[in-house]
Amino acid sequence: MTAEIERTVAVIGGGPSGMTAAIRASEAGARVVLLERNEKLGKKLYITGKGRCNVTNTADAERTQAYIMRGAAFMRSPLAAFDCRALREWLESLGVPTVEERGGRVFPASMKASDVTRALSRELDRLGVDVWLNARVVSVDREADAIAGVTLSIGGRISCSAVIISTGGMSYPLTGSTGDGYVFAEALGHRVIPPRPVLTPLTSDERWVRVLQGLTLRNVTLAAQWRDKRFYEEQGELLFTHFGLSGPLALTLSSRVPDGAAWSDTRVSIDLKPGMTPEEVDARLVRELTENPRRRLATLLTGWVPERLAHELPERCGVAPETMAARVTRGDRLRLAHTIKALPVGVGGTRGFDEAVVTRGGVDLKEVDPKTMASKLVRGLYFAGEVLDIDALTGGFNLQAAFATGNQAGRAAARFSSAVR
Repeated sequence: MTAEIERTVAVIGGGPSGMTAAIRASEAGARVVLLERNEKLGKKLYITGKGRCNVTNTADAERTQAYIMRGAAFMRSPLAAFDCRALREWLESLGVPTVEERGGRVFPASMKASDVTRALSRELDRLGVDVWLNARVVSVDREADAIAGVTLSIGGRISCSAVIISTGGMSYPLTGSTGDGYVFAEALGHRVIPPRPVLTPLTSDERWVRVLQGLTLRNVTLAAQWRDKRFYEEQGELLFTHFGLSGPLALTLSSRVPDGAAWSDTRVSIDLKPGMTPEEVDARLVRELTENPRRRLATLLTGWVPERLAHELPERCGVAPETMAARVTRGDRLRLAHTIKALPVGVGGTRGFDEAVVTRGGVDLKEVDPKTMASKLVRGLYFAGEVLDIDALTGGFNLQAAFATGNQAGRAAARFSSAVR
């Protein structure tokens, strides 16, 4: 296309926040165009929850804020307007009943992310929203201090009084999240907090970690401290990989590291027996070593940890795995007991955006009104979803934030565009 057309609201990005914003704006009477750079809507939504789409959590608005690592205070208003209950009721009205699983995680009853996208697409169609696929925006245009329209890479321009930027962050760039929204925001005068990947696996150069690749540890505690202050300690599941550590505990730790902390100064350890005190671990070791003097240490430890780890554990204490129990000294035993309770792991950093569940950083929340998602700098400009400096832990909290901010932005943009016509 080369001509210029007019709409009252243009939404950039067809993810959960963008589709929600377009629906809400259209419901409020706006003439809406939804611009998606990919060949289909909700491309990133399809892979959430391993394709099952963990849309939200049963936690109420107040408890949800506790799981938001950045932007918790900002999210108070969006969550008050559109919390978990409201989201589930809305999805149900669109033909997507939901079910609850362990940890309060909420999924579509069909366990198919595609059903959520299809339902939102049907609603967009029913409301008459213009959906343009393969439509990449190259600039958001302004006149003086107000939005004027958007320019497309395929040629042409859309004139509008309000624009909602819902382009996502930089995680999973193959889905189209490549930071376009940050470019638009900065060009319009907004500050963008440098993005970095979170909820992502951890890297380690230690040989023994890589030797254990594929091994999963359940019911262990992962702990981390920086500058002698413990900032993370949680029990759950951990996976050894060819590059380091993955699994729920590792991903959560990547989100809990304090701003400014360096991994080189961060000490990470695994408590292999969180249900036992150090004294109980030592007492059990004394008993088993005494009762099994002819057993090799690695063999004896298979009663404590998986076999592959049992062969690596003695070496972490400077003891040969083949050492007979009768030859284990008191010093060896005490080091072993300490290591079982605090196995140190050298972590070098995190994996990149390709494997990150979410992006930390984005449009500075100080420059956005949480009640409307409106820019405080440019009239008619709104933000929704991961493009904002908001990130939460796993469990449906990031998608809840996306839907809630989209809900606010769409309604507010429609009101604004109606007022200026």
